Amino acid sequence: MTGMDAALQSLITRIADAAATATPLRFRGGGSKDFYGQALRGEIVDTTVFSGITSYEPSELVVSARAGTPLSELEAVLAAKGQCLPFEPPHFAEGATVGGMVAAGLSGPARASVGAVRDYMLGVTLINGRAELLSFGGTVMKNVAGYDVSRLMAGSLGTLGLITEVHLKVLPVPPAEATLRFACGQAEALRLLHAWGGQPLPLNASCWMEAPAGEGVLFLRLRGAVAAVEAACTRLGGELLAPAALAGEDGFAWQALRNHRLPWFRSTTPAESQLWRLSVPQTAPVLDLPGPTLVEWHGGQRWLKAAPGDEARIRATARQVGGSATLFRADATEAVADEARFDALLSPLDGIHLRLKQQFDPAGIFNPGRLYPQF
Repeated sequence: MTGMDAALQSLITRIADAAATATPLRFRGGGSKDFYGQALRGEIVDTTVFSGITSYEPSELVVSARAGTPLSELEAVLAAKGQCLPFEPPHFAEGATVGGMVAAGLSGPARASVGAVRDYMLGVTLINGRAELLSFGGTVMKNVAGYDVSRLMAGSLGTLGLITEVHLKVLPVPPAEATLRFACGQAEALRLLHAWGGQPLPLNASCWMEAPAGEGVLFLRLRGAVAAVEAACTRLGGELLAPAALAGEDGFAWQALRNHRLPWFRSTTPAESQLWRLSVPQTAPVLDLPGPTLVEWHGGQRWLKAAPGDEARIRATARQVGGSATLFRADATEAVADEARFDALLSPLDGIHLRLKQQFDPAGIFNPGRLYPQF
């Protein structure tokens, strides 16, 4: 038995014992997203023992990696072959892992144009609450048949099973990229993004935020064939930013946006101590929100800095346009443990979630309360 096999068997035994004694377990990789979710309860199960890329076929655009593999390591291996994870998963801190990427289900600036984490999930191996080692999907899209459990794991925050290995689709790095900057207010930015979205343009990512001095600024990233990007730059106008202008943390950089390192995220006051994430239709207008706003995903994602106590207003505003609101991050000194981080599930979704939880984790020991209080 190899060391990896022994570690896997040890975890299976531990989960079986925990289920028999109703002992809560908390799955944790690098801990870079400990701030995300409702609660942190249970004995810590360290997933970093399952590390390493197990298979990589650049010609097939498929990679397999164990859950504890550092996300930076996987991205470096892909970059060496001119490939990438197109959905740009955020790290937020050192130590982010592949398993945490899937469990959190979070995507970066390009999500609205290229898809989310779940869209690149081909297969997954996990240990369920019955201490069974199960594999779903495979290493090609054609292997996905029946209920797609692999994609179900994306965003489950470890409440359904312990992910041990994932199979992912990757893509080549686009041959050309350019970033344009436009001075405009939020309403004008949304109007432009809606108009551009209906045209054959190589749109990849967008970000509007209030300017320190002035109305606001819209950043637009183009990616694709060299001719397509050059033509779009000429057609759209705006200010073409040199790569050097996108490197500093004191200015704008897509990597800084991805990992919430922009000054907009770093500069807060007591009245802006909570960071909310609103998921809304891209066609939603400017929302009446109680704080500074940053708009991503061509209008589909709105970040809001607000004060404690504005929860009801924020959630109601998101619902009015057919969206949802998540308390993404709160000041560590705030007593928000009992405050709902995610919008409550409505019927029949609540019943579906509950039945899935009962099937995958009948003893209810996996990351209890991390996603919803009842799970």
